[in-house]
Amino acid sequence: MSMTVIVTRDVEDRYRGFLSSVMLEISPGVYTSPRLSKGVRDRIWEVMCEWHEALGRGSIVMTWKALEAPGGQGLAHLGEPPRQLVEVDGMVIVKRGNRPQA
Repeated sequence: MSMTVIVTRDVEDRYRGFLSSVMLEISPGVYTSPRLSKGVRDRIWEVMCEWHEALGRGSIVMTWKALEAPGGQGLAHLGEPPRQLVEVDGMVIVKRGNRPQA
């Protein structure tokens, strides 16, 4: 079990209600849980993915302790622009994808 943080931006109210039922909302749109198991984290993310696919609004970022990932931190993202943690010259940076052209 490890600390998990989810940050939402411009999403429907249903996300807030659901996330508040399983995590602590420490600031508007910022949810934390100090001891979330991988199974619970995966199920929460599965719900977020289903809703985001159906509703398609806003963005959601989730991060957690993941020793095998760059910087020991896992990252999942829904919405635009996508982000990825990468290691460059011994430093961990966030790589943002390009927004699609209209």
